[in-house]
Amino acid sequence: MMIDLHTHSTVSDGTEPPAAVMRAAAAAGLDVVALTDHDSTAGWEVAYDAAAEAGIGFVPGMEVTCRTVEGISVHLLSYLHDPAHPGLLAEIDKARDARMTRAERMVELLAEDFPIAWSEVTTNHLGHGATIGRPHIADALVAAGVVADRSEAFAQILTAHSRYYVPHYAPDPATAVALVREAGGVPVFAHPVASSRGRIVGDVVFAQMIEAGLAGVEIDHRDNPEAGRQKLRRIAARHDLLITGSSDYHGTGKPNRLGENTTEPDMLDRILALGTGTKPYLPGRLAR
Repeated sequence: MMIDLHTHSTVSDGTEPPAAVMRAAAAAGLDVVALTDHDSTAGWEVAYDAAAEAGIGFVPGMEVTCRTVEGISVHLLSYLHDPAHPGLLAEIDKARDARMTRAERMVELLAEDFPIAWSEVTTNHLGHGATIGRPHIADALVAAGVVADRSEAFAQILTAHSRYYVPHYAPDPATAVALVREAGGVPVFAHPVASSRGRIVGDVVFAQMIEAGLAGVEIDHRDNPEAGRQKLRRIAARHDLLITGSSDYHGTGKPNRLGENTTEPDMLDRILALGTGTKPYLPGRLAR
C-alpha cells in the first residue's frame, strides 16, 4: 500500500487545485493521500470527492505553522482534527491574518528594488481563500523575470536573512500540539531536522511537544538528513511515537514528487485509531 501523508494544493502554496492533487496522486500509484495545506482546511471537501472519484483513500489534514520563543519555525501536521474546533480555529485565524499583514509588508519592501506590486501578487498568484505565504511572492518575482523559479527566489531574495523578510505571528509548538489533540486530531512533527530550511529546534522544545501530546514524527522526508533521521528514530522508539514518510508535494512549486517517501500501513492505522475529529475516506475500510 502506497501512502503519502503530506501534500499541498492552491489552498496554500501548492500549484494544483485540491482535485488535481488527488488525480495526480492516483496517477502516481498512491493508495492513500493526505491534503495538508498550510493553516487551512478549505480544500477538504473537494479533495474528498475527487479522491472518491479517483478510487483512492483520503486523509484530511493541515500543516500548522508554529514558532518558538527563539524565533525558530516549526511545522506541525495535524490529521483528522475537527476543523470547527474553537480553540484551534482561533489560533489558525490569528496566524492567517498575521500572514497577510506580513506578506503585504514584504511586498512593500521588495517593491523598492524590484518590479512587484501587492495587487499583482493577490490577483495573479493567490488562489481564492488561499493561505498566503512567501511562495506566492516568489511566483510574482518569477513572473516579473527577477528569478527563474521559487527555489532561486528563496535562496537569493526571500531568505529569512534578507532585508525583505518580515516575521509573523504563529503559535508556540507545544500549544499547537495541545490544541490539535483537543480538536480530536493527530499531531505529527513535520520534517523536524530539516536544517537546510533554517534553524531546527533542540531537545527542550521537542520534549515540550511530546509532553503536550505529540503523536508522531515525519522522518522519511527529503529535507531530513540521514544522521537526523537516525536520531529521530531513536526518539520515536523511546517515546512510542508513530513514524511517517511523505513527499511534501507542491506541484511544480517544488521538485518533490508524489510518493517519493511513504508511510507504512500500520502507522496509518495508528493515526486512524487516534483521530476522532473528522473521518477519512478509505474505500473498503472506513466510510466518509
